[in-house]
Amino acid sequence: MIIWLASYPKSGNTWIRAFVSSLLFKKDNVNSLDNMKQIHAYPLKKDFYNLLKDFNNLNTISECWEKSQNILNLDKKIKFLKTHHILCGINKNFFTNYKNSLGVIYIVRDPRNVITSLMNHYSIENYDQALKFILDKDRFSGKFGEKNSFTRETEFPTYISNWNNHYNSWKSFKKNYLLIKYEDLVKNPEANFKEIANYLGKLLKIQIDNEDINYAITKSSFINLKKSEEIYGFDEAPPDEITKKKKKFFNLGPDNQWQKYLSKDIQNKIENSFKNEMKELNYL
Repeated sequence: MIIWLASYPKSGNTWIRAFVSSLLFKKDNVNSLDNMKQIHAYPLKKDFYNLLKDFNNLNTISECWEKSQNILNLDKKIKFLKTHHILCGINKNFFTNYKNSLGVIYIVRDPRNVITSLMNHYSIENYDQALKFILDKDRFSGKFGEKNSFTRETEFPTYISNWNNHYNSWKSFKKNYLLIKYEDLVKNPEANFKEIANYLGKLLKIQIDNEDINYAITKSSFINLKKSEEIYGFDEAPPDEITKKKKKFFNLGPDNQWQKYLSKDIQNKIENSFKNEMKELNYL
């Protein structure tokens, strides 16, 4: 059974992934990023390798979502998968189902802060272009391509849609749904990471003590993750579109505050576009 760590891109998914990895797969690694390899992204080519010949067609990809997850679950063990995919259905093929999924931790972040992180990660030229990204209901990350153009670890087409569609889609997943706000993690990490630990303890039927929680909070802190990336690098860091060198994955983190970076015009457009969801989440 799968426990999903789901979010719109640049919303704190990697932070939660680092915490869960340090909590459940604790190893005394100097490199705080090492444990995260226990939780891989989905979809990856390796999950579809013997199921698909055409990696250019979302319809055929969608036909294999359930098949690929059935295979992942053959060992009957609980596993964690990170995803930025919207929870959608295409031609009655659903991204996941309750048969394959035990629950989801959904991480949401104020879209006024998401937009600056998107600019850095995807090498977006300016805020107007970043605004188009976050508003685009047809947005994908990853890429389409021929089967042989991918390595087995390549993240191939991931349908993310726009910020509010993404949030609303996963909100409909009623089985063991836990909503975590990025801003709450920043303001009160102890209380909110403890909430995640309690959630996992119940699902996994294990006892998690405060010492384990505090260890995982320390190992997964932004400062530790940023330091590990500086020393050891991070495979998931995006390439710079111009220099082709890897950029810093852990860039601004909690220092990314929209009040410092957004023009009034961009701020108003985001707030008007996502008004209902932002009010629901107390961002407005």
